[in-house]
Amino acid sequence: MGDVSGPVVRCDVANGVATVTLDSPGNRNALSRALLTGLHDALDRCERPDVRVVVLTHAGPAFCAGADLKERSTGPTDSTPMVRAMQRLIGSRCPTIAAVQGPVRAGGIGLMASCDIVVVQEDVTFAFTEVRIGVAPAIISVPILQRCGWSRLAAPFLTGESFDAATARDMGLVTHVTHHVPHTVGTLVDGVLAGAPGAVAATKQLLRGDASWDEMQALSESLFSSDEAQEGMRAFAERRAPVWAGTRSTK
Repeated sequence: MGDVSGPVVRCDVANGVATVTLDSPGNRNALSRALLTGLHDALDRCERPDVRVVVLTHAGPAFCAGADLKERSTGPTDSTPMVRAMQRLIGSRCPTIAAVQGPVRAGGIGLMASCDIVVVQEDVTFAFTEVRIGVAPAIISVPILQRCGWSRLAAPFLTGESFDAATARDMGLVTHVTHHVPHTVGTLVDGVLAGAPGAVAATKQLLRGDASWDEMQALSESLFSSDEAQEGMRAFAERRAPVWAGTRSTK
């Protein structure tokens, strides 16, 4: 399983940005019990009010190799920590950005797909390898099918064959393919921080929901009457950058 004597997930917070780093390169950041425990600890930190955007990234050459098969083959099967991690990324009040510079396999794709925005390096490859070890991409299909039509997933799900970043973007699995992940992520982070915190949180909730017209009308009216909207409209009229309560001014 590699050396897990030290922390296998790091969380660094600065200027409203929480950078969560999977740091278990010895097993290609496989989803071990230790890694998932560390990820939940990091997500606890991300829930504090000083965090406005979460970047999920990795140390080592691989983003995530999927389930830790050594642990799965010797102990009882309990996917609850993995399910909860995906639910927490999806349900976080803050936008979440996956920054991927290495290969992603199986359960790692589910973790990645649970983020709102997925930025990958142009040479990254993916594979749903579950069928090749006698299982199915069951729990990860929930966030993945929220992003992709089933017909686009049929071949990679059923064959387990690898596919490239351009194919992943075409199927909707990733949002950005780039030759410089940190630069693209930085631009996106700046964009998130330029928005009003409450408005950004409300907008995130729209992305995966199935809301009614009445619900959206009520939300729109409440936002337009909020303090944030008043400041935003004043700033627009005065041709200046808005200053959001509790945050530093952004460019």
